[in-house]
Amino acid sequence: MLENPRSPRVRAVAKLTKRSARQETGLFLLEGPQAAREALAYRPDTLVEIFATPTAMERHPDIREASREAGLDIEFTTEAVLDAMADTVTPQGIVAVARQSPTSLRDVFAASPRLVAICEEVRDPGNLGTIIRAADAAGADAVVLTGRTVDPYNPKVVRATTGSLFHLPVAVGVDLATAVERAHAAGVRVVAADVGGGDFLTSRGILAEPTAWLFGNEARGLDEDALALADLSLRLPIYGAAESLNLATAASVCLYETAFAQRAAD
Repeated sequence: MLENPRSPRVRAVAKLTKRSARQETGLFLLEGPQAAREALAYRPDTLVEIFATPTAMERHPDIREASREAGLDIEFTTEAVLDAMADTVTPQGIVAVARQSPTSLRDVFAASPRLVAICEEVRDPGNLGTIIRAADAAGADAVVLTGRTVDPYNPKVVRATTGSLFHLPVAVGVDLATAVERAHAAGVRVVAADVGGGDFLTSRGILAEPTAWLFGNEARGLDEDALALADLSLRLPIYGAAESLNLATAASVCLYETAFAQRAAD
């Protein structure tokens, strides 16, 4: 059992909360039983290590069994060691280390996608994680993140995806112009979500066709150069007195509206 919170091994795991360590090692941190469960179910090949307290393993025998089937040994630790490794205050007795496994932009659009989310300079980890989760729930084929968007392997992003990071392809560090070019070459229309865009309701019909939604920065939205790359821009109507919608909420509506339109057309 690992008992020393200051041991080199524990410190190496804890460093993965920092982007520099994630870039250097190609690894990232998973915290809590749900994240471990989803990784074991969908991408066990990416898992490197699993750490857990004996109490947590008693509460989650399915994780112990899934780890055994994946050929992974669980390293038992004390609560103090888990706390030292984790980014969150309450890791719920389980922490894991996984390899980053981004998808290439080429592979995203070679698969003839019908629904893609492109994030340009999305900086809030909670927003990005929620967008990835919403894209997964709406049946999107992939999420594409430009180089100015927050690291998807940031622990806060990983937690906010609640496992969806392992469910669909995610391309990272992409140049926006290149992403749009690849989308067009694959027959995918790029639609920007923008407060200055056209009426969403009058343009809903086009969403039945292959669509890549382009979402911008939480505070500034999309700049003029980014908007110019899109085929059109649409805005969600505000029927009440709210000043605006949170980015992740707006993205969820856009993705689901497109999913509804595409399934109705099938």
